[in-house]
Amino acid sequence: MPIKTPKKKRPFDQLVAVMAALRAKKGGCPWDLKQTHQSLKPYLIEESYELFEAIDAGDDQKILGELGDVLLQVVFHAQVAQDRKAFNVDDVAAAIAKKMVDRHPHVFGNSGKVKNAEEQLLKWEALKMKEKEHQARKSIVDGVPAAMPALMRAKRVLSKAARANFTWNRKSQAWAKFEEELKEFKSATRGKDNAHKEEELGDLLMAITNVARMEGLDAEHCLHEGVKKLTGRIQGVEERAAKDGRPMTELKEKDLLGYWQQVKKGEKKEARKPRSASLT
Repeated sequence: MPIKTPKKKRPFDQLVAVMAALRAKKGGCPWDLKQTHQSLKPYLIEESYELFEAIDAGDDQKILGELGDVLLQVVFHAQVAQDRKAFNVDDVAAAIAKKMVDRHPHVFGNSGKVKNAEEQLLKWEALKMKEKEHQARKSIVDGVPAAMPALMRAKRVLSKAARANFTWNRKSQAWAKFEEELKEFKSATRGKDNAHKEEELGDLLMAITNVARMEGLDAEHCLHEGVKKLTGRIQGVEERAAKDGRPMTELKEKDLLGYWQQVKKGEKKEARKPRSASLT
C-alpha cells in the first residue's frame, strides 16, 4: 500500500516529512533507503556546482530550484543521521543558529558595533578559536577541507595565513614572489625532473593565487571564466568551419587560426554594441 503524501502547513516541515517517508522501511523508496552519508557526497558537490552556475547566470528561478536541491541534500543527510539515532534536522538547525548568534556578539550581545567587514572577519576568527571544536586545532590553517578544489583551497589557506602575518600581505611582495616562482618554474622546465617541475608549478600557482587575493580577485572564478571563454571560442570555430563544410579536425593550423581570429573579432563587435537599459 503506497504511503500518503505528507501534508504540513510549513513547506520545510513538508520536505522533512517527505524525506522521512522516502526513507521509511515499509513502503519507502529502495534507492533512498540504500543511501549513506558517504554515498551522498557526490550529489552534494554536484548540486552545489549547479547552484554556482545558476547564480552566475543571474536566473532567479534557477537559483530557487538549485537552492531546493542543495536543501534536499541537507535534509537527506539529517534523515540518514536520524535513522541511525545520531541527530536530526532540528539539531542541525539549532546548532547553526547557536553558532551564528555566538559569533555575532555585536548583533546579539553587548560587545559594541564593528567598524567594517574586515574587523568583523578578525573577530569571527578569534571567536572560532574559543569554540571546543577549534581548540583542538594546532595550526591556523587547520580546518581547510582537503577535498576543496585546489585554487579555492589555496586561497583559503593564504587568507588564514595572512591574518597571522604569515604570508606576503603587500601587493608588491606578492608580485615579487610570483616573478621569483615564474623564474624557478622556467628553470625547472629546462631539466628532465618531472617531480621538480610539478613542485615549481605548484609554487607558481600558489603565488598567482596570492596575487589574485591581493587584487581582490577569486582565482577559481577567474579560471572558470577563462575556461568558459575558451570553450565559447572553440565552439565558434567549429560553427564557422561547419558552415564552410569543413570538419575542424581536418583543418590546417593556418585555417584554424583564421577562424579563431574571426571569432575574436566577433567578440569585440558584440562588446562594442550599445547596451539596452531594459533588463528584459
